[in-house]
Amino acid sequence: MPQNPHATSSDGSLPDSIPLAQRIESAVELDGESEVVTRALSLMAGNNEGDSFLILVGGEHAQGILDGAPPLYWPELWGTRTLLYAWDESAAPAVIRALGNPAWRVREMAARVIAARDLPAVAELTALITDDTPRVRIAAARALGAVGTMDDLDSIRTLLKDPLVEVRRGAQQARDALRARFPKSPSTESQ
Repeated sequence: MPQNPHATSSDGSLPDSIPLAQRIESAVELDGESEVVTRALSLMAGNNEGDSFLILVGGEHAQGILDGAPPLYWPELWGTRTLLYAWDESAAPAVIRALGNPAWRVREMAARVIAARDLPAVAELTALITDDTPRVRIAAARALGAVGTMDDLDSIRTLLKDPLVEVRRGAQQARDALRARFPKSPSTESQ
């Protein structure tokens, strides 16, 4: 008889072989969304939330940390990423603050969460348009495309001349997203 791939292990954690979205969904069912969000925010703040939660949100890669590798920014990243799947409005300030995290992967993920959760962070995203890391610039542009207004088109337009094609492509997608969100805006007619 095949084993249930979604069954919890003896310590109550979920196997890291199932997709993250399903692991988070199961954790929300077991512990409640508020608890999962609270623990994700704690990881974002640099706290230890225990081995099973780290494996839950970090998957097989978290095992390296548990085996002694330096955690660097990974728990903060995984805590931020968790907010793509579990949410409470109380998390918004922490996500916006994460745009200033020294680790570029955390800044990138925070921008993705802001876009997904439609958070008001236009000024903070605009500041990331000049980030040193191309993936952060792309994430900031896409997030502006998701939460900004046509007034933000000039910020996005600066990235259309970025030296990297991936950044230019992300800026084009952001510009297209704004135009799709504001199809009858007078400023879209001339741009």
